[in-house]
Amino acid sequence: AIRIANLPDSSLIARRLAPIRTVMCASPSYLKRMGTPRTADELVAHHCLVYSLLRDFEYWQLTDSKGEEVRIKIHPYIKASTGEFLKDAAVEGLGIILVPSFIAYKEIERGSLVPVLKDYKPSRLEAYAIYPQTRHLSQRVRVFVDFLVKRFKGTPYWDLCLKNQQQQG
Repeated sequence: AIRIANLPDSSLIARRLAPIRTVMCASPSYLKRMGTPRTADELVAHHCLVYSLLRDFEYWQLTDSKGEEVRIKIHPYIKASTGEFLKDAAVEGLGIILVPSFIAYKEIERGSLVPVLKDYKPSRLEAYAIYPQTRHLSQRVRVFVDFLVKRFKGTPYWDLCLKNQQQQG
């Protein structure tokens, strides 16, 4: 299985594949209409589009520029169980999203979504290949996991637009 999570200890083998960064962004039309938040505290006045499957979907965990964790209470404007739906809603100008960068990177590259609050870093997850402990792992599984590790080594392609923006900004 492929899992994106902070994994609890288990009897399964978990092989790290790639970092999963999250990005907070909104459409230019939303930011023009509602203003661009300058601090995390200003998120309370914005339409936040959130994952409904998260345990604490009314809070966003961020790290500020001093490295301190901040837990921001937001007021969900739209809740959905898929990042693609939230991304599409953000592109349409409905609010600010906090989603994995692999969901929003194309829209960021096109300019239909703009990262906000760049001084705040959302929590980062990891992608893992997970398989049972066994002395005789099938050759297919071993080759596939090795392929994934090699494919996602270094900066994942979906994070290159964020890396380029940081270098420019």
